[in-house]
Amino acid sequence: QVQLVESGGGLVQAGGSLRLSCAASGSIFSIKFMGWYRQAPGKQREFVATIGTSGNTKYADSVKGRFTISTENTINTVYLQMNSLQPEDTAVYYCNARPWAGVDSWGTGTLVTVSS
Repeated sequence: QVQLVESGGGLVQAGGSLRLSCAASGSIFSIKFMGWYRQAPGKQREFVATIGTSGNTKYADSVKGRFTISTENTINTVYLQMNSLQPEDTAVYYCNARPWAGVDSWGTGTLVTVSS
């Protein structure tokens, strides 16, 4: 079992930046990918970005060129640097850990609000 704790959300003006952090604990050796998803009010949760143990990354088209996912030396801490934020980026952002086998783990989410 993996426990995830997000931090770094908040209120920012359009064009601004925020960095989200996610710390994993527990069975971190089981993690294959870590990533970020988001859920805007009245919408379904959607994929944002993911990073694998080899450092390979993938981004949603809507955030390419603006968001960067990264980790520290190990995959147990993952960051999401968000630049050029827009009101449509407003959402609760969730950290995700996908294991080599078994079910995903999720954090409780951190709210990002971008004002116009």
